[in-house]
Amino acid sequence: MNGAPFSFLRLGLVAQNTLREAVRQRLLHLFVGLALALVLGARGLQDFNFGAPELKFIADCGFGAMTLFGSTLTIAATAQLFFSEIENRTALTLLAKPVWRAEFLLGKLVGVALLTALFCALLTGLLAAVLWVREGELMALDPEGFRGGRAVSYAMVALGGWLQWLRLVVLAAFTLLVASFARTQVFAVVCGFGVLVICHLQHLAQEAYTRAGSAVGAALGGLFGGMFPNFQMLSLADSLAAADLPAPGTWLRLTAYGLGWALAAGLLAILSFRRREI
Repeated sequence: MNGAPFSFLRLGLVAQNTLREAVRQRLLHLFVGLALALVLGARGLQDFNFGAPELKFIADCGFGAMTLFGSTLTIAATAQLFFSEIENRTALTLLAKPVWRAEFLLGKLVGVALLTALFCALLTGLLAAVLWVREGELMALDPEGFRGGRAVSYAMVALGGWLQWLRLVVLAAFTLLVASFARTQVFAVVCGFGVLVICHLQHLAQEAYTRAGSAVGAALGGLFGGMFPNFQMLSLADSLAAADLPAPGTWLRLTAYGLGWALAAGLLAILSFRRREI
């Protein structure tokens, strides 16, 4: 594609079509249903709570549902939406028109980002509603324990949903990077889950190597730290209290960190996809 300049309008049309196709998938309905069921059923899991405050336990279940089902949905949807275009030859037809490969690939990424935004917004809103109702019930049962008013900072809940979305966007970008050169959808999905594990656990490996004093391990940890984002940085504090709410500058730094990694992976995916024969 050399004749026409890069167009955000064409990118937006690809993203719109990607979102439309994703919403039609039964896989989306399944994962959304399971996540909603887990959030709504969190109150019924109180007997399995090993000492954490009830409201924090409900919040952990909600964010855990977002992580588990959101990550699975992101990886599967990104790979499926990309390879369906390749296998059905619609990508070849589209790219034969005045559409850049960068527009096509970034449009796919933006479409998945919009999908995950809807997913996180729905789950975060439902979680906030469950917390609000249960906190009101606890305030009625124990007024002395809530002399200062509500204990849960719903700004913290919103921040948790925002950080979950940043993780999913980064995960979608890395999955798309693998899909840009992979030959099978299964390979892209497996690598996507591998990236998920590395991003979640690399900080533990680095700490273990540091305590053990292993120079080789520390070097490997630094290598992985430079190649993959650390999802631990995109995590909430252990408390939902307003006092633990990060300053606005911290919000911005975390957002820049997540979107920066997503942009870097997206640019690498574009470079890879430009060399791919369709």
